[in-house]
Amino acid sequence: MIPTDKFMHSGKKFIASYSGGKDSTLAIYRAIKYGLIPLGLITTYNTDLARSWFHGIPESILNRVSESVAIPLELIRTSGSEYEKSFESALEKAKQNGAQVCVFGDIDIEGHLEWCSRRCENIGLIPFFPLWKEGRKDLVYEFIDSGFSAVITTVDRNRLDEKFLGKTLDRATAGMIEDSGADICGENGEYHSFAYDGPIFAKKVAFNTGRVIRINNYSVLPVVDMLKNRLAALIENGKTPFFNGERRSLNPPKWVSCAIFNTSIV
Repeated sequence: MIPTDKFMHSGKKFIASYSGGKDSTLAIYRAIKYGLIPLGLITTYNTDLARSWFHGIPESILNRVSESVAIPLELIRTSGSEYEKSFESALEKAKQNGAQVCVFGDIDIEGHLEWCSRRCENIGLIPFFPLWKEGRKDLVYEFIDSGFSAVITTVDRNRLDEKFLGKTLDRATAGMIEDSGADICGENGEYHSFAYDGPIFAKKVAFNTGRVIRINNYSVLPVVDMLKNRLAALIENGKTPFFNGERRSLNPPKWVSCAIFNTSIV
């Protein structure tokens, strides 16, 4: 049973399970409005792909988010097989640092509620779901009307047309998603988003996007680092960048050799 009193944890210190998407961002915003004190963000990070799990945000962009919202970020670097164990280890560390509550952005999927609650209970933290059982459409519009900005970065083509990739999630886009027959909130996996500006951000998070990647029924528009993207372009064009006025040769790092997702996998 989820408590209905949103202010029952006012004054408690919290960490938030942060994905980079609209729901986790709105949950953090709500938690702060309800009087909780932000202590940190925890984000699961796929060590094989060098990006966050599920939303695919690179570390440099996640760090910019952390800087803009002025909340420290802890990356949970983990493979799929160690996911659960790594998550609980991060919760234990947060508890030792003073966290009392962990905030989640889940809305109404019972399996998510059970998994998150169990992880917290095993460690002795209070799980808190500020958006739980509220109307999906209402939450999308609250996110938009509160002044947040987000871009759609992933779509499941079995449920939503690829034309929505790269669109800003505003009321017009949300209406078109609903008119298409897909869930307006994307709670069933129709789409994922990246929130980059809004009332908890001191400044807009700068980022770029790569070329569309198609894997099975998913289309992904990768979020990439603008600075690294420019440097990769220089290297691919056979130019060596200047550093502090000194011309240096360098071996392209891993993110360059991968072309920062700038290839279309069909």
